[in-house]
Amino acid sequence: MIKTQLNNSTSPRSMVTNKMKIPVQTRITKNILFLGLLIFACIILYPLFWMVISSFKGYQEIYNNVWALPTEWKLENYSLAWSKGISSYFFNSVYVTGLTIILTVFIGSMSAFVLSRYKNRWIDAGLLFTIGGLMMNPQVALIPLFEILTVTNLIDTHWALILTYVAYRLPLTIILIRAYFLTVPKELSESALMDGCTEFGIYWRIYLPLSVPILFTSVILTAYFAWNEFLFATVFINSSELKTIPSGLMVFRDALRTDWGVLLSGMVIATVPMILLLIFLQKYLVRGLAEGSVKG
Repeated sequence: MIKTQLNNSTSPRSMVTNKMKIPVQTRITKNILFLGLLIFACIILYPLFWMVISSFKGYQEIYNNVWALPTEWKLENYSLAWSKGISSYFFNSVYVTGLTIILTVFIGSMSAFVLSRYKNRWIDAGLLFTIGGLMMNPQVALIPLFEILTVTNLIDTHWALILTYVAYRLPLTIILIRAYFLTVPKELSESALMDGCTEFGIYWRIYLPLSVPILFTSVILTAYFAWNEFLFATVFINSSELKTIPSGLMVFRDALRTDWGVLLSGMVIATVPMILLLIFLQKYLVRGLAEGSVKG
C-alpha cells in the first residue's frame, strides 16, 4: 500500500498538474503586481505630465481647457521664465548642490574608510555618534543653527546652506559607504601595505574604485536633498539673487500671480535636472544599496 501511494503521488499526471498550477499562480501574482505598480506610476507621473503640458499654455487656456493639449504651444513661456529670475535660482542651486555633493562624498568616504578599517573603542564611539546624527531633526536645530551662522557671519551666504547640508547628509552617507567598504576583501589592503602603499593610497586606489556604485548612490541622495531643501534655504538666505530653486520659486510665484504658464515653466526647469540625474544613475542607486546591505 505504501508503494502504491508513493507511485500515485509521483505519477506523471500529478507532476504535470503541479507544474501547471505554479506558473499560473505566479503569472496572476505578477500581473496583479504589475497592474498595481502601473496605477501607482500613473498617480505619480500624471501631475508631472499635466505640469509640463500646462507650461506651454496661456493663462486663459489653462483655466478654460484644463485637461486638453495646448492649441498653441507657447515656447516663449520658458524663455520668459528664464529671464524673469529662474536662471539665477537655477545656477545658485547648481553651485550649492555641487559643492554639497563634493564635500559630503569626500568627507563621508574618508570617514567611512576609517570606521571600516580600524577597530577600537574610539571608532565604536564615533560610529555611535554618526548613527545618532541620523536622528537629528532639521526643524529642532533651526534656531541654534541660525544663531551659530549669525555669529560666524554666514547668514545670507551660500556657505550657510552648504555647511548645513553637508552636516545633515554626512551621517547617512557615512553609514552607507561604510557598509559597502566592509565588503572589500582585506587581502587587497594587506597586499597593498606589503607593496609599500600608504593608508591614503589604499583608500584612493583600492576602496574608491571598488565602491563606485555606492558613491553614485550617495551623490543621488545628497543631490536630491540639497536641490529640494526648502526650510534652510528660506530662513538662511534673504537676498533674492542668492536664493536657490525651492525658495526662489516662492518669490517667482509672487511676481507672477496671473501668469501661470510662465510659473509652471519655471517649475519644469527646476524639476528636470533631478529627473535626468535619477534616470542616468538609477542603476547605480539600486546596485549600491543592494550590495552595501549585504554586510554591515
